[in-house]
Amino acid sequence: MRSRDGDHNFSLTISTIIFLFSSLALNASEYLISYRYLVHNAILYDESLEVSKSMRVCGGNPTEQIIFENTADEDLNGILTTHHEEFIEFIHKIGLSVEHKEQTTNYQNSSTTILTLKTTCFKVDFNDTFVKISALK
Repeated sequence: MRSRDGDHNFSLTISTIIFLFSSLALNASEYLISYRYLVHNAILYDESLEVSKSMRVCGGNPTEQIIFENTADEDLNGILTTHHEEFIEFIHKIGLSVEHKEQTTNYQNSSTTILTLKTTCFKVDFNDTFVKISALK
């Protein structure tokens, strides 16, 4: 319907822009996440969680998912730092590579255990009150 002042094209342009920005906001972002945990002789030597935004679209379907509260409008690194224990339990469910070496020399035992999550693509959906993280496989 045409408005009285003749701004039909202007109102159509504004509604198109609003539609495009709202549809872009609904899409989830994709992140690459890797994790490594190194224990030597029952002492934690290194624990690293690497997070980076994916530069291209990841293929796959969402499998496992976890939901965290998002109260302070944090980025993904801040949310994973806040909910570190829950996220580590979540990636344990997804599947970690476990490498264990043990050797004994002159009656002295030495052991090394490495847990690794190879770089995996996750779909992250930010909302006003929560963040949904889904592993893609």
